[in-house]
Amino acid sequence: MISSLTRAVALLSFSLATAMASAQPEAQGQRRPMIISPTVDGMLLCDEAAKNTAITNIDAAYAYCGQRKLDGAAAITRLLNTLEPGGAKGAVQVGYTATLQLLGLFQKTSKGWAIDKERVDTFLRVISKVDRPVVLYFSADHFDSIGPLAEELRGDPVNLMQLRDGKPLELGYFGYRIIPYTLSPDPTIPVNRYRFEALDYLAQRIKALPQKVQRRIVAYTLAGELHHMFPDFENGMGAYQDIQVTDYSPSSVAAFRQWLRVRYQTVDQFNTAHGFAFASFDAIPAPSRDMRKEKLSSFAEHYDAFAAGTLPIAGWLWDPDNRIQSLDLYVDGQLVGAIPRGLNRLDVYRAENTITDPNTGYRYDLDFSSLTPGRHLAQVVAVSQGVRHQVAQVEFVIVPRDQGRVRSTKPAQLSGLKDAKQLPGVRSWLDMPRPLQDLYYNPIARDWNKYRESQVYGFLQAFHDRALKAGLPKSQLFSHQIVPDVNSSWNPILFAAGTTLEGSAPWQHGLNMYGGATNSTWLRSFMERHKITDYGAPEFNPQQWKRDGVHLAALQSRLDAGARFISPYYFSVIPDRFKGGVEHGVNRMEIRPDNTKDGSDKFFHAIIEFAKR
Repeated sequence: MISSLTRAVALLSFSLATAMASAQPEAQGQRRPMIISPTVDGMLLCDEAAKNTAITNIDAAYAYCGQRKLDGAAAITRLLNTLEPGGAKGAVQVGYTATLQLLGLFQKTSKGWAIDKERVDTFLRVISKVDRPVVLYFSADHFDSIGPLAEELRGDPVNLMQLRDGKPLELGYFGYRIIPYTLSPDPTIPVNRYRFEALDYLAQRIKALPQKVQRRIVAYTLAGELHHMFPDFENGMGAYQDIQVTDYSPSSVAAFRQWLRVRYQTVDQFNTAHGFAFASFDAIPAPSRDMRKEKLSSFAEHYDAFAAGTLPIAGWLWDPDNRIQSLDLYVDGQLVGAIPRGLNRLDVYRAENTITDPNTGYRYDLDFSSLTPGRHLAQVVAVSQGVRHQVAQVEFVIVPRDQGRVRSTKPAQLSGLKDAKQLPGVRSWLDMPRPLQDLYYNPIARDWNKYRESQVYGFLQAFHDRALKAGLPKSQLFSHQIVPDVNSSWNPILFAAGTTLEGSAPWQHGLNMYGGATNSTWLRSFMERHKITDYGAPEFNPQQWKRDGVHLAALQSRLDAGARFISPYYFSVIPDRFKGGVEHGVNRMEIRPDNTKDGSDKFFHAIIEFAKR
């Protein structure tokens, strides 16, 4: 460990007392400060353009600033001084998150695409001038979609994930175009070549910054939310009927077959495990067809939301007086296990005025692959004061591969249950499955989903490895990942991101948290099971307004759980006249004292209060 004196000599701009103070927590084994690092929109917008009423749109304002080598450092500093007057100090400190879209750095030149070094200069000038902790977010996912290079890349199929018909998805998110870039880590693919070139260049420029500036960098979050894509990205996260997934590009399907070779060694072993008779791995299809509606060449082609052998039993349960001590799943009258509850259902919170906590969701993913064909009954049973009450029940039907007749015998059930509606204050709803949902288990669909998860993990690993090779510090490299399972109504199969959340991953974990996930018993349990300890929250917003104290409690929960940083999403230093009058789901979350939507004003004041610690 570097001594205080050595630090003072090496960093002449720091006083000896400051260096000793910074070293003291390490020496005493104390935890480092938690950094509140809000995402700030408009960090390249200079005061001169913001105040010039002759400038009427944001693009012109950015051009004005760029031409004069001006930036938004002064505006950012004012904002952060409002949140924590007097600079970053104490157990909780205010910094900011600086976002840089890697593909957006390129400009067309006579020699081809090249990094706009002046744009990077401006970005790094802000980092150098704002004397606050900073999280650098290197965005390279589907949201890195603005600019001439992105427009060119989207025209070449090799850069994109594909649906089964060979077409890429055309997607938007609240009016913002997104592009489903490939998850292949192949560095020769054009989009990857530019992604990696920008990452390498930024790493070299950052390492050349003065040490006092580098020391302010708390973390690097890598790539953005990496996952597979699906139609209607904005609204389709909970789709279970007629789903479509990626990636069926020729290279992805070929890699799937290679993945099967590694997993099963021989096609005979594959056939024995799954009950098929393929002559070679090259004959195995990537499953993509719903047998209810389409003709199949083989049952191996069947694919839907349940084909991998999992049936979600899910809904919501509002129990404000904690009358229910446990929630269990019974199938055909037999106990299967405890149902996880307390998952995020922000949709229910929004829809029901009397429900004041979004963590009302419950969900059990039932593995039905070994159940016999025929009718089965799932019962959701609550226990209150030792008495069992039925919350919901639903029948489902397992159909054999040959779609032959199944037993129609009425399934067994747990009897003698009281109705949970009799419990005062308790309300509930079963969302999934629909009554008599028919289920067809295709073991190749299970392989396909695991392979798709390996694709997401593989790209993040390649990006992380590239950052390491470029010389960025391992201890500061964080993922920037979504946790689909925390939302009980979402379909995690669509995302295929689960493997990236394992504690054994080589990166530090960055987990994005919205709604109830910001203070969630379920998420704390998830992190414990997955051995996630030293972590960050690259996007964070409780989105709640019905109860006081919610935002402070969410911030405290992250401090208690050991977060290195949390990034409230989002603040803006852009004047209102540049924003237009359009309201959508994103700008509802702008954190400011006069924005009551989604509790943004409450969050603003909570950050100020929490930063006093």
